[in-house]
Amino acid sequence: MRIPFENLRSAFESVLLSLNFSNEKAAHCATIFAQNSRDGVYTHGLNRFPTFVSMVKDGLIKPDAEPTKEGEFGAIEQWNGNLGPGILNAGFCMDRAIALANEHGIGCVAVKNTNHWMRAGTYGWQAAEAGLIGICFTNTIANLPPWGGIDPRLGNNPLVIAVPRAGGHIVLDMAISQYSVGKLNQYKSNNEELPLPGGYNNEGELSTNAADILQSQRLLPVGFWKGSGLSLVLDLLSTILSQGNSTAKITQSGKESGVSQVFICIKPQNNSFTQQAIEDIISFTKTSRPEHEGGSISYPGENTLRTREKSLRKGVLVDERIWKTVSEL
Repeated sequence: MRIPFENLRSAFESVLLSLNFSNEKAAHCATIFAQNSRDGVYTHGLNRFPTFVSMVKDGLIKPDAEPTKEGEFGAIEQWNGNLGPGILNAGFCMDRAIALANEHGIGCVAVKNTNHWMRAGTYGWQAAEAGLIGICFTNTIANLPPWGGIDPRLGNNPLVIAVPRAGGHIVLDMAISQYSVGKLNQYKSNNEELPLPGGYNNEGELSTNAADILQSQRLLPVGFWKGSGLSLVLDLLSTILSQGNSTAKITQSGKESGVSQVFICIKPQNNSFTQQAIEDIISFTKTSRPEHEGGSISYPGENTLRTREKSLRKGVLVDERIWKTVSEL
């Protein structure tokens, strides 16, 4: 089922206004949720919206909260999100990082006591649209076992790296597990097998069954031990730079709220060398022979642009069951 982008955005906005969001905040959050589904990240668009609403109703997300500055040194700022909507705090912090980078060449903003920012890539696209390189990451509740372990002790901490490009921005948006928890839930809901193993079942066997992986809570980190190590250091950086909650502290609360995030912007030299280097790297990568006949090589963000164009032309793809739930909120 497909519906027009504006219908989706308007439905989100109407629900948020009923939850005492200001007109401006409701419009901003609704737009991001709708854009996430528009770009094909359904797990953090429509599919995640009912959870967001529940967290607002439970008092874990405070619609009227504003971020407050707690420290600064050089091109680094520290902010307190005061448990406001993660979308709004993240957009604000990336704007601050952009401003610092335009002034100093580089800017870093760390925020504590914030909430889930939904699609991590949103803020990479934000930096790239401003003509800047963007790097951002967050910690989360523990939902990933360390390599060699069985119990979840690491966060599935997303990492985003974005590079501006005239022919289409390059935006890497990756979870630390082979499949994000949201993606696993999507496969489970659709009763579909994963294309590749995404974790272990209760017997300790690699599995393509999303339900079994979610039950065992043994998601497979990207790069095995390398992904496990990457998750750990992203938690360290998020916690230290923001002076906020670690994955351990977040997990002790039992709810994924009060997380820590970091936003970094770098102002690249916008000269002929930079532009040519980007094109040479992309072109060389695409010269690889496709694995399957008729296949193609894509850079990070390229398929997002294709999905975005299709969604705007034909309507945004939605899960009818979840759309019905949101329409009745």
